[in-house]
Amino acid sequence: MSYPSNYRYSTSHEWAHLEDGVVTVGITSHATESLGDVVHLELPAVGSNAQRGAAIAEIESVKAVSDIYTPVSGEVVAINDEVDNSPETVNQDPHGAGWLFKIRASDLSELDALLDAEAYTAVANA
Repeated sequence: MSYPSNYRYSTSHEWAHLEDGVVTVGITSHATESLGDVVHLELPAVGSNAQRGAAIAEIESVKAVSDIYTPVSGEVVAINDEVDNSPETVNQDPHGAGWLFKIRASDLSELDALLDAEAYTAVANA
C-alpha cells in the first residue's frame, strides 16, 4: 500500500496535508481497512478548537466506534459534508474525497512531529 508522499501521518493513523496554512485531516487507507465499512461519523463543529493529540471526532464502522485524533492544534475551519452524508466515501477514497475536516493550524511546526510516508508505511506494516 502506498501513501501520498506530501502528507504527514500520525501513529494513530490520521493523515495531515498542509495547503495555504490550512491542514486537511483524514484517516489512512490502513485505518479504513482495519475498521471495515464506515457507517457514521461525528465530525467537529466548524469554529471549534483542536488540541494536537486530542480526540476530536468519532468514526463508526461495522466493527467498532473509534476516536479520531487531531494531528495539529488550531481552529476547525471546514468539515467535509460529503462524508457526513455519505460515510462510505472514507472507504472509497480515504486520501482524497474522504477527507474529514480542515484546521487553521496555530503552530505549523507541530507537523514536524508527524511521520513522513516512508516512516508511516513501516508503522502500518508492523
